[in-house]
Amino acid sequence: MNYHFSDKLVNLKPSAIREILKAPSDAETISFAAGNPAPETFPVEQLADLAADIFRNQSTVALQYGVTDGYGPLREAIAKRQKEVYGIGRSIAEGDSYNDTTIIVSGGQQGIELACKAFCNEGDAVICENPTFIGGLNSFRSCGCETIGVPLNEDGIDLAILEETIRKTPNAKLLYLIPTFQNPAGLTSTLENRKGVYEIAKKYGIMIFEDNPYAELRFAGEEIPTIKSMDTEGIVMYGSTFSKILSAGMRVGFVVAPEEVAAKMVVAKQSEDVHTNLFFQILCYKYMTECDLPAHIDFIRDVYRHKCGLMIKGLEEEMPASVTFTRPEGGLFIWVTLPDYVDMTAFIKATMAEKLRVVPGATFNCDVNEPSQCIRLNYSTPSDEQIVEGVKKLGKVVRAFVKE
Repeated sequence: MNYHFSDKLVNLKPSAIREILKAPSDAETISFAAGNPAPETFPVEQLADLAADIFRNQSTVALQYGVTDGYGPLREAIAKRQKEVYGIGRSIAEGDSYNDTTIIVSGGQQGIELACKAFCNEGDAVICENPTFIGGLNSFRSCGCETIGVPLNEDGIDLAILEETIRKTPNAKLLYLIPTFQNPAGLTSTLENRKGVYEIAKKYGIMIFEDNPYAELRFAGEEIPTIKSMDTEGIVMYGSTFSKILSAGMRVGFVVAPEEVAAKMVVAKQSEDVHTNLFFQILCYKYMTECDLPAHIDFIRDVYRHKCGLMIKGLEEEMPASVTFTRPEGGLFIWVTLPDYVDMTAFIKATMAEKLRVVPGATFNCDVNEPSQCIRLNYSTPSDEQIVEGVKKLGKVVRAFVKE
């Protein structure tokens, strides 16, 4: 049988990260490739107690169909916390020009896709930081959209190139950004950069999707206001998730967006999964309201502060001067840049031969044919011992390719 796949999927490639994770490995293999939260941060015992209580006292609700928008008490709890902690959420009753609302989605990934479905037709363009999250890129590509990259600098997306790109791309309908602990680069955009992005989007009438899955994972530096908190015009959709603070496997995320926008996203969601897993929605709500969520987040930050510091210390000791790397203040990733003369295909093969898994930087490019001299490292998933040993393995491979 000759299969004729749809135009949307025929050229869509599987996530390189997922393929790396599927590659054969053994107990000696060390992976810096995943983007998973540290398993020791899962509040297993508390979740078990809450889950048992749900089955005893709320089984009918938890096991029945629910509304697409999400479990009402969870939506209210999220909206309250986002307002108090991040200044997110507009209300006409409070003198704003529009109302924001919160909807529950099946992980942050679904929020990205629903935003694209709400605003983009096939052939439209989505402008992104370059490099950016591969899951976002594949969502846009699966909707038949072109992905256009704008260089990412240390202070955030390049504002001059961003404005030029929007101006010369009349079919650009969406601007996708990860301003805080960016995936894959680990960088955080400055307040000035965020203000500049918002003004450019407002000037050209383009919607922003601010993806902030790592919002709670700051372990150094000062909080920077979100772009959504600046949104007086109703042009920003804000997405986040419980994946990095409770459990990635539960697939519970949320989007805060203007009511009219959220309503369209809900319609699109109805045709995908009807609603997000209701049991896990209730579990998230109970954890938020019956447990000490801020204390749990502080614990996670301590874990990642230690793990990131351990990896950076190793990189400082092992990397030649011509190899640079980011020093994130939170999140899960470090971005390493090798000299231009390094053959990256051969380099990645050499890391695999050393039983080390890293993600090649080209995976995250908006243009699939664009090369990259970078690799992404994750420090949240491996143990302390694996971080130390893995960075030594990486140093061995780097020294074989970098001559100084």
